[in-house]
Amino acid sequence: MQSVARRICDPHMLRLIKLWLMCPVEERDGEGRRRMRGGKSNKQGAPQGGVISPLLANLYMNRFLKFWRMRECGAAFRAHLVNYADDFVILSCGCAEEALAWTRAAMTRLGLTLNEAKTSIKDARTESFDFLGYTLGPRFASYGGRQYLGASPSTKSLKRIKTKIGELLRPRNKGSWPQVRGKLNRLLAGWSAYFSYGTRAPAHKAVDQHVCDRVRRFLAKRHITNREGARARSHGTKSSANSA
Repeated sequence: MQSVARRICDPHMLRLIKLWLMCPVEERDGEGRRRMRGGKSNKQGAPQGGVISPLLANLYMNRFLKFWRMRECGAAFRAHLVNYADDFVILSCGCAEEALAWTRAAMTRLGLTLNEAKTSIKDARTESFDFLGYTLGPRFASYGGRQYLGASPSTKSLKRIKTKIGELLRPRNKGSWPQVRGKLNRLLAGWSAYFSYGTRAPAHKAVDQHVCDRVRRFLAKRHITNREGARARSHGTKSSANSA
């Protein structure tokens, strides 16, 4: 709230943001039981999934980025920092350990902690790492086997888009095929536009094959259902006629 107050002086707006931060959030545990978290007793953090959370995260992370620039860490660690909200990568040439140690200390001063499960040091010439849906690192050319550094959609990104396709083409979707097809095309166009950088052919081929399989299955089930429904109706009419 202090960071927000440096940019906003309207007390009504500040009160609204504070209420937003302190609203209770319903969660489910591993067994599916509902529970409430946060509320008026909440003194730290932002509600998970809140629409204002990314904006506030960027605003607060800006303090870290300014600290990085003021201390001239780019020159000191021969590094370049790339961030998106609270995800960031430090690309360093020979000073990765020092950059990580400085980052931990700076985060502590800001009251933040690094997610150790997602924090590591990688040699990008020999190891891959994921960032913003991409897997970045060494690649090998199809012809000749020449190694180069490149990027491609990550395994998680492929799994996520396949899940979304499956949810759209579920049997209980009663929308007309033109409606379903339109939503599917918009979903695929957005995914393809985001993953338009780097080595894309293998990922696009995998998604294309998945779409063909799911669409074929989706339409086949509809066709079978319609035929069975038509047969049931015709049998019912015949029985009724015989009874009459």
